[in-house]
Amino acid sequence: MNLFTESNLSPDILKAIGEMGYESPTEIQKQTIPFILSDIRDLIALAQTGTGKTAAFSLPILDMIDDTSRKIQLLVLCPTRELCLQIAKDIKNYSKYMQNIKTTAVYGGSSITEQMRSLKDKPQIIVGTPGRVIDLINRKALDFSAIHWLVLDEADEMLSMGFKDELETILSETPETKQTFLFSATMNKEVERISKNYLTKPHRISVGSINEVKKNITHEYYVVGYRQKKEALKRLIDANPNQYSIIFCRTRMETQEVADFLMQNGYAADALHGDLSQAQRDTVMKKFRLKNIDILVATDVAARGLDVNSLTHVIHYSLPDDPEVFVHRSGRTGRAGKDGISMALIKPEESRKLKQIKFSTKIEINEKFIPTGDEIIKAQVGGVFEKLFTEHEDLFEFDDKLIPDLSNFTKEELVHQLLQFQLKDLALYYKDKHDLVEQKLSNRDDDYSRRDRGRDRDRGRDRDRGGDRGRERGGKPRRKNENMVRFFFNLGKKDQLKKLDVLDIINKATAGKSKKRAEIGDIEILEKFSFFEVEKSFKGDLLNNIQSMKFRGKDMRAEEAN
Repeated sequence: MNLFTESNLSPDILKAIGEMGYESPTEIQKQTIPFILSDIRDLIALAQTGTGKTAAFSLPILDMIDDTSRKIQLLVLCPTRELCLQIAKDIKNYSKYMQNIKTTAVYGGSSITEQMRSLKDKPQIIVGTPGRVIDLINRKALDFSAIHWLVLDEADEMLSMGFKDELETILSETPETKQTFLFSATMNKEVERISKNYLTKPHRISVGSINEVKKNITHEYYVVGYRQKKEALKRLIDANPNQYSIIFCRTRMETQEVADFLMQNGYAADALHGDLSQAQRDTVMKKFRLKNIDILVATDVAARGLDVNSLTHVIHYSLPDDPEVFVHRSGRTGRAGKDGISMALIKPEESRKLKQIKFSTKIEINEKFIPTGDEIIKAQVGGVFEKLFTEHEDLFEFDDKLIPDLSNFTKEELVHQLLQFQLKDLALYYKDKHDLVEQKLSNRDDDYSRRDRGRDRDRGRDRDRGGDRGRERGGKPRRKNENMVRFFFNLGKKDQLKKLDVLDIINKATAGKSKKRAEIGDIEILEKFSFFEVEKSFKGDLLNNIQSMKFRGKDMRAEEAN
């Protein structure tokens, strides 16, 4: 079955999906639709999110459903309200020309009274979340005694969210004669147990696996310290203009914190997490789907059911513990035949977690540098022209006479003025910003570190491979002075900084009531930043005082070097 028209689906269904642009079935649809149409066995179907599972099970069931009966014949269980609504919407679209078919979605966070009222229309199809379905069973509002098909969609996610007891209760309320279809991205122990207890000799279909990830997604990681993560995130967004992205965070608090940071910095962003009311969640998701915002910051659970095919980027602000979650996240980009980019911000101490993800998924995740200010402006210039030359369907019409006389300007002058107007604020922001200090993955078994690979662009020479910078010009190992603290300093040669300047800055910053001067060790001035060593007992004075000082009108910042 290479085309839907080659299937045995009814003309009404083919007409509906044809209008939706469905021509060639996905792999899961190729295997699942003929099976459900011709076989009475239970089914376990393993496929990643975004592979077309809803059509895979609903199209053949719609073809066989009895539209003269007013009893519930199909129950679809799914983990989140958003996925519930999406599935119900899809089924309604597929059954557009089947006038006697009714579908009702039941889910938490909305009026149960309204949903009970909608059930009086006697729908043949119920799509629901486990908790709300249990509530309606207890209120005698749902009767599953006549269902023919039960679908457990994203079973692994329902179990990971703690719906095991609810699932087993619902399953016990259904007749043994039903046909059960279990769809899951993974086959963990709990899913395996559910399948053994509630499915009878199921047929298995597996499309792809954890080790067969999308080939059209480029995977990158950036090593950055915790304190620099937000600034690094800002740079990645600025260096990838015109993006439409989801940023994944670990917790609700982190999600809101990152979203607030982005909004405060002028980005069209918002947060999606479990602390939001249902009305707030609906508003955020509507804005994102309509592209009124182009950056969504979300937790993994909250993003379930968000069906968007045009994401350009997925950014892992925090790495997930489970490698399969990394694949699920990344798979939200690179859909509909488009290329996608997955970016991960890695703390230096997360080398083992990164290594586990790479080993388990077999994904090639390449290390990249946090972009410099110059690189960001270059990318932004490219982004302006990319947007300018893209065909726009929503252009408004106006009288060309409204355009002033531009004959005194050359083409280059006009372009220059356009870029100044568009990018001036961003250019000024990065003009005096130092590059983010290099970070190094710790506790690693392979050469992840830029420093270990001798890639430091500012030095233009090989760096040492020993973890500490550690060697002087003659190649002799530097003896570590336990009485000294090494500092990173945000100014360098480009700021016309010299060693005498550093000595003067340190002396001023450490000058206290005591007449004793701080002992100063090695000073190394690089192109964009510097390092110096100061006696340990003066560490507090230096850190407290240097931030209020200026050098040639520029703010100074120092922090203890890793």
